[in-house]
Amino acid sequence: MSKRIVILGSGESGVGSAILAKQKGFDVFVSDKNLIKEKYKIQLIEENILFEEGIHTEEKILNADEVIKSPGIPDKAELVQKILAKNISVISEIEFASRYTSAKKICITGSNGKTTTTLLTYHILKKAGYNVGLGGNIGKSFAYQVAKENFDYYVLELSSFQLDGMYNFTADIAVLLNITPDHLDRYDYKFENYIASKFRITNNQSKKDAFVYCADDLTIQSYMQKHPIAAHLVPFSIKQPIDGDGAFLTNNQITLNYKPNQNQPLIMTIEQLALQGKHNVYNSMAASLVSRIVDVRKEIIRESLQDFQNIEHRLEFVATINGIEFINDSKATNVNSTWYALESMQKPVVWICGGQDKGNNYDELTELVKANVKAIICLGKDNKKIIKAFKDIVDVIVETDNASDAVAASYKIGTKGDVVLLSPACASFDLYQNYEERGMQFKAAVRSL
Repeated sequence: MSKRIVILGSGESGVGSAILAKQKGFDVFVSDKNLIKEKYKIQLIEENILFEEGIHTEEKILNADEVIKSPGIPDKAELVQKILAKNISVISEIEFASRYTSAKKICITGSNGKTTTTLLTYHILKKAGYNVGLGGNIGKSFAYQVAKENFDYYVLELSSFQLDGMYNFTADIAVLLNITPDHLDRYDYKFENYIASKFRITNNQSKKDAFVYCADDLTIQSYMQKHPIAAHLVPFSIKQPIDGDGAFLTNNQITLNYKPNQNQPLIMTIEQLALQGKHNVYNSMAASLVSRIVDVRKEIIRESLQDFQNIEHRLEFVATINGIEFINDSKATNVNSTWYALESMQKPVVWICGGQDKGNNYDELTELVKANVKAIICLGKDNKKIIKAFKDIVDVIVETDNASDAVAASYKIGTKGDVVLLSPACASFDLYQNYEERGMQFKAAVRSL
């Protein structure tokens, strides 16, 4: 009798897992307590995969040999607890798919910058002619690609939720960009639990694997002192020179070394980078080091860093209207992402922020807000915490509950030479389905001014 695999959640990762499981001969059942999106339903029907929507039927789930869980479902969920109580293994799509591929896995995580770094790494490898897939938290499902494509490399963006469901998985190259408090509601409000989750990216690594990490991040440094990493260490820094393999910044110039006794370093000025701002120097260093580890030529890396186009909703220029610049950074769903956005602004800022708070501490933004922000437009249902944090620093604070009103208010307050920055520091779920919808509505409102 074939092994029974139950998949909880029918989004990109769930349906991809179902298709791979079916291909490998498992008895597959997909269960989603919400309605399944039409495009995914069509895929399941075409592949002859049994599913249910709008309900979790426990007797059809608790007879599984293994459960693949959507990263959005917390371990604390009652159904997951019942599954675990029956000693049924619960894993992530990434863990499952990795069993069926011998491709090299480049895995990128961090509280901020992981999407940009993943896309930049993919861009460099693609430009170098590598047979490479893009997956994880972005692009097509990793499991779907393992089932239907035949890549030699995968660049995977991994969230802490995905890492939590990984046990035997090994990253050939693991990248850890930074760790700042985020999603603490999923980690019993304990920062140390979240840190341990991020470091799962180094699980099962040995000396033949590589760990690329930010040497300036004190949280990363302190964890590594107590928990030595088995992989070959490749640090990057904008504060200090790095001996041996790694990258560093001196006098606005990036030096990138890999196997320095065999190769000349790659040297670039930060003015040459397509992505500007301090955080993007880190992202560019990380992507470049990964590319050198897999032997991409330095000239290709240099060209790629100069011609890369950043993603939608991440510090995305929208328009300049009567001398006021509008920037969409809707993807900034935590305080640290917004810190980077505010830090990279060179003009007075009318800051649109707010949404669903994830246990935010706004104190780390105080100095930047004092220095850069002339007005705050709240975009959310409950703005008390933001108002309390900044009412003594910023004279003008306006409350709105939709993108049109927020943009209209910011345009009225802004003057020539200002920048209106949507960088919410919060999740979008109080008003929108996701940060993409919030960003789209912001851009539509700007364009209709």
